[in-house]
Amino acid sequence: MRAALLALAFIGAGGMALADPVEGVWQTRPDDNGDYGHVEIAACGAAFCGVLVRAFDGAGAEKTASPNIGKQIVWDMTAEGEGAYGGGKVWAPDRDKTYRAKMALAGDSLSVSGCVLGGIICRASEWKRVK
Repeated sequence: MRAALLALAFIGAGGMALADPVEGVWQTRPDDNGDYGHVEIAACGAAFCGVLVRAFDGAGAEKTASPNIGKQIVWDMTAEGEGAYGGGKVWAPDRDKTYRAKMALAGDSLSVSGCVLGGIICRASEWKRVK
């Protein structure tokens, strides 16, 4: 019985160890309109995707009726090691543009950057971990 419990503990710990550090909920920096959101990043196949789960106006009031809640903000982001992620896309609702993107994780800070038009127009943002 004790051996079975010990085996289950190791299996459970192994499952937790498989979670990537980028997984979780991240608060975006305010956009051009002052709005910001919470993006939940999780594995989606072999890559990582992020969905807008909450939206806020510039005063911090939650926008429960935002049409962007539930929309994919990040997709096809693959881990490259050392906290780097690339090969993905990020959609910016304030400009309705999709950027070829990369991310860099450092503790509870996630640098998100991307470009459109062959690298002519680029944006960068720092997201902070919510949970």
